[in-house]
Amino acid sequence: MALAARVEPWTLEQLHRLPDDGNKYELVRGELFVTPPPGDEHETILAKLNEILTPFVSAHRLGHVYRPKSVMRFEGSEVEPDLMVRVPHPDRRGEDSDWTRAPIPMLVVEVLSDATRRRDRNQKKALYLDAGVPEYWIVDSVERTITVVRRTNETVVHDRMTWSPDGAASPLTFEVEEIIRA
Repeated sequence: MALAARVEPWTLEQLHRLPDDGNKYELVRGELFVTPPPGDEHETILAKLNEILTPFVSAHRLGHVYRPKSVMRFEGSEVEPDLMVRVPHPDRRGEDSDWTRAPIPMLVVEVLSDATRRRDRNQKKALYLDAGVPEYWIVDSVERTITVVRRTNETVVHDRMTWSPDGAASPLTFEVEEIIRA
């Protein structure tokens, strides 16, 4: 009779010992995810979103738009969202300079790829909601949609996207096709 091998959950300490080899390593509730470097379409979508979000975030004094290599930590998990918006770290120097005390983002965006589709829609979505992220966008270039996930609902947007974060005097609106072109 074969016995199932028990797999020990990964820790942040183990995660931080992994090599800087061009892959993205993320830890979600003890499960390690490895993602190869993104392709051109993925990065172009993020560049376009950054161009739309940055002036809005700046004009409304919401904080900053952060790109990969910026981390969100929550309850022993550490992920690198494709893009996130949050207020600045309360103390970027000294002992508090790590990501542990960084504020929870007000917006997280993940662009789906073949390698990330399942985890972005499942494990990472659950992590972001549990951490208290008010809004999570899942950009699907194949379906040409943005799924907007909030604690109370989930909506798939095909055409006009609207973001109304707390603290903004007016909403941000743009066409989904501005960032995802055929």
